[in-house]
Amino acid sequence: MKHTYIPFTREMKKDYTILAPTMLPMHFRLVVNVMRSFGYKAELLDGKSPRIIETGLKYVHNDACYPAILVIGQFITALESGRYDPKKTALIYFQTGGGCRASNYISLLRKALEKAGFGYVPVISISFSGLEKHPGFRLTLPMLHGFVYGVLYGDLLMSVVNQIRPYEKNKGDAERLAEQWVDRLGEELGKNSRIRYRKVKENYRKILCDFAAIPTEPRDTVKVGIVGEIFVKYSPLGNNNLEEFLISEGAETVVPGLIDFFLYCVYNSLHDFGLYRFNQLSHWINKAAFRFLSSKKNDIIRITAAHGRFRPQTDFSHVIRLADGYISTGTKMGEGWLLTAEMLELSEMGVKNIVCTQPFGCLPNHICGKGMMKPIKENNPDMNIVAIDYDAGAAAVNQENRLKLMLAYAKENKRKAEEQPAEQALR
Repeated sequence: MKHTYIPFTREMKKDYTILAPTMLPMHFRLVVNVMRSFGYKAELLDGKSPRIIETGLKYVHNDACYPAILVIGQFITALESGRYDPKKTALIYFQTGGGCRASNYISLLRKALEKAGFGYVPVISISFSGLEKHPGFRLTLPMLHGFVYGVLYGDLLMSVVNQIRPYEKNKGDAERLAEQWVDRLGEELGKNSRIRYRKVKENYRKILCDFAAIPTEPRDTVKVGIVGEIFVKYSPLGNNNLEEFLISEGAETVVPGLIDFFLYCVYNSLHDFGLYRFNQLSHWINKAAFRFLSSKKNDIIRITAAHGRFRPQTDFSHVIRLADGYISTGTKMGEGWLLTAEMLELSEMGVKNIVCTQPFGCLPNHICGKGMMKPIKENNPDMNIVAIDYDAGAAAVNQENRLKLMLAYAKENKRKAEEQPAEQALR
């Protein structure tokens, strides 16, 4: 059954509120501010309502991808909340247009909206594949430019917050400072569409200095990396507040940045051109985009390394090479080869304990995540990897018990590693 496609018109831009689902709160707040600077009345949903999962299951079959259930649950919960006039509201969602189940989100969402009585609400599908047209919403080059800096700022803030939180003397200092920076950067990005790169790099340095000034103390922690399907990897709603749980259990979380996923998507297009040689114009655009995104990420790496206090991110070109011998870069459904490469990236950084998050039944993640654990461990026997399924029917206590077992093993490995130099000295 085909569901009604309601275009977002130019007239709607004047007085419609566009709702965006949350995944990475800091990143998405900055992106929403960029949308506002281009004249859109955009608002980010907080994703904290206890009714989200229940609502999602009410309108989406429970065999559907768990992130789809959560995103659709967010939207319909918001429309039913009374906070918004549904007749003056539009929804926006990004879809890749690839072979992943995520490409069906928009159809699932429209079907759910009709069942809930909101079939007239426009759904804006953002896709570089040109799947749909919305006259009132144009993804222009200046807007994309703003989105990129929102993601880069978000990645840097996420990285430094994760490196400070487990060691802060005053609990909450890192999160409070991050909130201040998100407000400040959001105001800068939302002021106008002109972005001065000199100012951006200046902000990077100030962020690093501000977080380095937070009082910390040494604590006995283990580093735990988080990889997996993009939504459950990043979203506290999708992974049952995984980072909060790990920190409460004495871990420092390490999460690869969102910019890597965009670099992965662009690189896949370059790889396809190498195989099939179609669309020369798109190839040159993708090549320019890859160079641009790589150079911006590498600037953050250089600035972070020069500062010296924080662990820098990894050059994406090196991340690509890490997959060699394990998985082909032609494996690109869902997170594809990037998922395998990120586990190897974390290991190279000294993060030997990894949680691989995946929605239950996500075939790409079962192959590129869970399926690659054996060959990765064979070549890296010191790695401690656990795969955790997330689903509406999954019990949080079972997930936490598996995480505690992984952490107990991680702490034991750390203790043994610390004892070895002492034993060697006694000999």
